[in-house]
Amino acid sequence: MATKIILVGCGNMGYAMLAGWLTSGQLRADEAFVVEPADVLRARAEALGVRAAAEANAVPADADPTLVVLAVKPQVIRGVTEAYRRFAGGPTTFLSIAAGTGMKTFEEVLGVDTPIVRCMPNTPAAIGKGMMVVYSNSQVSDATRRFVADLLATSGEVATIDDESLMDAVTAVSGSGPAYIFHFIECLTAAAEAAGLPAKTAKLLAMQTVYGAASLAAASSEEPGVLRQQVTSPNGTTAAALDVLMGEDRLKKLVGDAVEAARKRSVELGM
Repeated sequence: MATKIILVGCGNMGYAMLAGWLTSGQLRADEAFVVEPADVLRARAEALGVRAAAEANAVPADADPTLVVLAVKPQVIRGVTEAYRRFAGGPTTFLSIAAGTGMKTFEEVLGVDTPIVRCMPNTPAAIGKGMMVVYSNSQVSDATRRFVADLLATSGEVATIDDESLMDAVTAVSGSGPAYIFHFIECLTAAAEAAGLPAKTAKLLAMQTVYGAASLAAASSEEPGVLRQQVTSPNGTTAAALDVLMGEDRLKKLVGDAVEAARKRSVELGM
């Protein structure tokens, strides 16, 4: 039976992507082959109906995949990629979701004539609400670009960049960004408790407010700044709070510094 995709690594992100592909109908279970050394993770992949093995040498000898997806940690990515060199230099495209590992590394292992795509997803992809940003080398065909975009779209929104150096900024904004939002929820919850609300209520108010505001911003045709103005009455409670957050560009500078720190660290990790 034809193997369209070989998924290397079936941890949380790899599994979430695989489940999305199958649920959406973009991929049939018999078109996927998973390589995952951990017994528990391999078993849950098999529970989705796909074939799976613990090692690369168990991939069928006649496999001619459209895509080899590398969903492993950056620390092991070079060694893992080398195990699939037999698919290099032909029509098979390699897709990596390893943060900080540049195109140069993959081309050193697989050759410059191999189609390669880098993708930076984020954790909300696990519930189909992720942000995936892709960069492709010149060997990737338009048809494959569309195929990859359709696959990734099952996990959320997809954007494309043409300058690989921007991947560090992508990492700093959307890759690390969920952690910033989680911390904001923590802070808003703590502030609500300090204002006298019970802990359970404080957490609910904080989470639902962030979720609702983000959902409204996504659904609205208005810019976020306009939405902010619409909810801010002159001399009202919101205005009083925004005087603290926006005075001397406090929050803008803080977020800017945070994103820049993450971007610089991404550059360092990629060296």
